Amino acid sequence: MTKSALLIVDIQNDYFPGGLMPLPEMEAAAAKAAKLLKGARDRAEPIFHIRHIAASTDAPFFRPGTEGSCINAAVLPEAAEPVLEKSRPNSFVDTGLETMLREARITHLTICGAMSQMCIDATARAAVDLGFHVTVVSDACAAASVTFAGITVPHDHVHASIMAPLAASYAQVVDLDHITKERDRQSA
Repeated sequence: MTKSALLIVDIQNDYFPGGLMPLPEMEAAAAKAAKLLKGARDRAEPIFHIRHIAASTDAPFFRPGTEGSCINAAVLPEAAEPVLEKSRPNSFVDTGLETMLREARITHLTICGAMSQMCIDATARAAVDLGFHVTVVSDACAAASVTFAGITVPHDHVHASIMAPLAASYAQVVDLDHITKERDRQSA
């Protein structure tokens, strides 16, 4: 039997306007993640919040003890929802996440958050490698624009270039409307 959980990764204040690393379309992605969160709560589905805390106060963002490192109000955890702190892109490294999922008999993860090209990619791939089935809700994720070798790649191209290979061989990659309709059919 499939038992699902929602994994919300790094939807933290520094990624929003006024933060140290604002991402394009972060507010829209967080609003969709909030809908996923409400749905998971309505279904009494396990929810895990992941919070990135940089190892140093000199880090460019997510500095320890700052408002920017706090989970954004759009997806604030409730008391019974675990918040796991990490310092690496992969949400499984040194967090106890895998143990918690195994103890709860979770077999399927729905993942959303930021950044698509870092923590979402690393976490989704690690989850599959650990034997979990994964769904990534693409429009509940946000990416940054990046520059490499003098070439600037816009955030939407970065996002697509991550979602495409995930969809090709790692995860089911869907948008919020698709997953909402799918879950409505399952509960009918």
